Amino acid sequence: MSFSPASGRDELEASLRSFGGRADAEIDIAEAALILAAFDRPGVSLSHYRQHLSRLARDTADLGERHGATASLHGRVAALNAVMLERYGYAGDRLTYDDIQNANLMRVIDRRKGLPVALGILYMHATRAQGWPIEGLTFPGHFLLRLALGGEHAILDPFNGGALHGPRELRELLGSVAGAGSELTPAHMTAVSNRDVLLRLQNNIKLRLLQERRTEAALGVLETMLMIAPDHGELWREAGGLHAHLGNLRAAAMALENSLKLVRDGPARQQAAALLQKVKTRLN
Repeated sequence: MSFSPASGRDELEASLRSFGGRADAEIDIAEAALILAAFDRPGVSLSHYRQHLSRLARDTADLGERHGATASLHGRVAALNAVMLERYGYAGDRLTYDDIQNANLMRVIDRRKGLPVALGILYMHATRAQGWPIEGLTFPGHFLLRLALGGEHAILDPFNGGALHGPRELRELLGSVAGAGSELTPAHMTAVSNRDVLLRLQNNIKLRLLQERRTEAALGVLETMLMIAPDHGELWREAGGLHAHLGNLRAAAMALENSLKLVRDGPARQQAAALLQKVKTRLN
């Protein structure tokens, strides 16, 4: 996929929609994250950032040979951390964690710091370029990665210096994000799709914008999420709610009707139906 040096919004939207129509395994997660980032940086060329992604992949291959990564899981972790931490200086942003820039992959590359999921995407890109299996996990409140080789696996924390987490560390981390006494279960360690990783990235931006009461900007982010996940009924319901809040009643009705087509039962459908009825009353 290629763009002019500074891609226009129409090109970016077309690209995101193409990702939305692909099988999950066909999504280039770092490229998709760059395109999402470009919506907030109109006129900025993507070429520099693509070159950086290529360097991450190339350097991981070079250092992988030195660390014996072909046959060693820990060699793969060592190669990844040598590239990400030592060569390029990536780190979790602890001081300004809630800065929206931390979820924009272009700014993360510029600043060499970001949120766990943004750093995780860079790790995933460098790893998958070698053909090494890696996946994001459903762990709550903190994005983790599982790197595998044969029957072995390692849980990697991209925000905390690429640290490896065993059961004890995972329980401690869970307690810090979900409260003391939280119990680690297999549900916390389920693999997530590429699409869900991208939605998690964008959700960080959306939530921060809503906290700042920048509803229209949050709706714009939600619309990018719908471009890559057009079959997510809950996203349509949320878009309907934001449109209604902004007085965009016809757009709200359309979004809520889409939600009802996709969500067949449960509280989410009831909420969408109730809101749609209110919107229609206002339209009349």
